[in-house]
Amino acid sequence: MKSLPHSVARTLFIQARREIVFRFFTDPKRWARWWGVGSTIDARTGGSMKIRYPNGVEAMGEVVEVVSPERIVFTYGYENGKPIPVGGSRVTIRLQAEDRGTRLSLVHDFSEAAVRDDFVQGWRFQLTLFANIVSEEINADAMSFVDRWFAAWSVPDDLVRERTLGEIASPNVRFRDRYSSIEGIAELVPHIAAAQRFMPSFTLQRVGDIRQCQGMVLSQWAATGTAGQKQMEGTNVFVFDADGRIESVTGFHV
Repeated sequence: MKSLPHSVARTLFIQARREIVFRFFTDPKRWARWWGVGSTIDARTGGSMKIRYPNGVEAMGEVVEVVSPERIVFTYGYENGKPIPVGGSRVTIRLQAEDRGTRLSLVHDFSEAAVRDDFVQGWRFQLTLFANIVSEEINADAMSFVDRWFAAWSVPDDLVRERTLGEIASPNVRFRDRYSSIEGIAELVPHIAAAQRFMPSFTLQRVGDIRQCQGMVLSQWAATGTAGQKQMEGTNVFVFDADGRIESVTGFHV
């Protein structure tokens, strides 16, 4: 490979564990979920890499280095040789574990500055797409967790309520609304019990589909009484942690 003095460098935070993020570079099915049908990778030194774009253009390369779950390096070029021949550039992706997820750093090295400039926006888009795809897998149960969160507010038994919340939320889950400033499940359990005393026989339910983006979920909700009359409604903002559990909830009442 000739000299590659020009580089695109991008970094972004992904709210998922490093081991989970890295498997999108080693599992051909997950690789194809990122790049599209027909894309594949053989994640071993000397293995082949192929990206098939929606317009039918194919990029190809060879895996140069794999250090799980820290980094992967591969060459990158186009099957037709334009604007980069096969093997004509190099991509290095590094993953650094952080408290709340993973810091991804990408460097794409080129031989020509003009070609490099054409890739700046492309990588900005592709890495954002990648972050969303990882998040969608980590938070595949988000709607179920939202429903179980609302259902927990009607559970009369403290131990059952605590167990339910423990299955879907972080032990240090935060809850905020006009009537609440709660830190942790241990405080949330009696808080819900108090809400049941002041609003007996009410039921919280999700209304409509959730909206989800990179670990943040919006859900409409309604609180109804025993006769089905609506007592309150609003929107909750759920933030999910790197393990796909609820990290915080902020409620907005109408």
